[in-house]
Amino acid sequence: MRQRVLAVLGAVSMYRLALSSLAILAGIALILSLFGLVGPSPLELVVSFVVLAVVISAVDAAAQRLLHLPWRVESSLVTALILLFVMRPGVDGPALIGLALAGAIASISKYLIAWRGRHIFNPAAFGAAVVSIAGAFGAFEWLGTSASWWVGTAAMAIPVAVLGLAVLWRTEKVRVVLVFLLIAVGTSVVRQAVQSQQFDIEFALPTALSFAVLQSPFLFLGVFMVSEPLTSPPRRWQQFWVAGVVGVLAGWPIMIGDLFTLGQERALLIGNLLALTFALRGSVRLTLEKREFITPTAQELTFRARGKLRFRPGQYLELDVPHHRPDARGTRREFSIVSAPADLPTLRIAYKNGDQKHPSSYKRALAAAEPGTVLAVTGTWGDFLLPKGEAPVLMVAAGIGVTPFVSQLRQLQADGVKRDVVLVYVASEASELAFRTELEATGVPTIVFCRDRPENLPAHWTWAQGVRLDAAGLERVVPDIAARHTFISGPPRLIADLAPALQKAHSVTTDAFAGY
Repeated sequence: MRQRVLAVLGAVSMYRLALSSLAILAGIALILSLFGLVGPSPLELVVSFVVLAVVISAVDAAAQRLLHLPWRVESSLVTALILLFVMRPGVDGPALIGLALAGAIASISKYLIAWRGRHIFNPAAFGAAVVSIAGAFGAFEWLGTSASWWVGTAAMAIPVAVLGLAVLWRTEKVRVVLVFLLIAVGTSVVRQAVQSQQFDIEFALPTALSFAVLQSPFLFLGVFMVSEPLTSPPRRWQQFWVAGVVGVLAGWPIMIGDLFTLGQERALLIGNLLALTFALRGSVRLTLEKREFITPTAQELTFRARGKLRFRPGQYLELDVPHHRPDARGTRREFSIVSAPADLPTLRIAYKNGDQKHPSSYKRALAAAEPGTVLAVTGTWGDFLLPKGEAPVLMVAAGIGVTPFVSQLRQLQADGVKRDVVLVYVASEASELAFRTELEATGVPTIVFCRDRPENLPAHWTWAQGVRLDAAGLERVVPDIAARHTFISGPPRLIADLAPALQKAHSVTTDAFAGY
């Protein structure tokens, strides 16, 4: 079910999905405010959002024009909506000035507090923290707003959880946020027990749990802020550490003197700093050297990297291709890296042409890029990595999903490492088998599923004679699947179809993609 949902969500960019979810949440909050079920009034919500959206959009547009960057209205509106739920809305002059200041600081932080083109702090959390701390210290005591996290109410809990789940599924951060929530809620319950002189397990524990889950901003903080990809470290275990630290600090706010607590947005900012120490990654420029068709429907792009680019075989990058009037999926896409680390500074990616009649604006812009074009890649991510040691491995690739395996097998070859690997390669027809020469050179036993027989198959390649790959077929061609660490790269629907067989594998790691 998860893979089938991902196939649907994958058609929308992460920015657009987050924006849509937050906008729907704002609409729900507006309706609830009519019945007095949330703190702000309808007028306060509408006026506050208008002020935040106008200020943040204006600052973003000015900064991006100055830096010759494309204006991303989705980013501006996402920041405005998050601040709407974090700050105390208002309609009087001081409150609106405070909101405008928080929005401007949030926007400016994206460009001034950055490391090689990537902002360090969550912008909304930074803007809210600066205004709140300044007010607490008396610098702006006349401001009529500060961080209140009014979104943490029982009436908002279910909408936040449902809409947030869609975002987490798309960003594959469900487990990370669950770790944050468990630690934050658990820490909050312990804090209430310590601070209460008459804490009764039978009666007080349910109340403490209810308060931590339904009357706190933990849900919103987790699903819309802790999960933010741009301030997350690249590896999953690192993300768990960040989630844990933020959970402890959010669940047990630390008092700084008698002025303010170190909670919520300040906890997230500390987590952002921890993420930075895990991976001081930044923007790397790629110069396009050549493009070529590797199959009738797939192209390979070869770049030369300028800057310190580090990645491990099997990881992916996010490539930014600025263009006019981007569609709903924006100007960024994720690509598995084809080349091995040993190939640097040469770096290769590949993509399938897909719908030729109605291509996305991104794909049109990428197709129009000529040799010499300079594009930005904002770091590398992913845990689609081979296990250490000599454990047997099964690789299952569908079409262009073979790209991470090419990187892994090329690196093994470059390092002179021999490993028990079996590759199952699915393609619509023999002509769509990408990187065949490179894969053959690795010597890895390969089982091919396609309609027609590939010509001149080497001895270590086997054609499945047009049999469609399903769970039973996978078990038939790889009878020792239970002993193998299985890696599958392909569309979510294929992963869902193979689920019965994959459940029998020693372990399963997936790299699902939904097209560009």
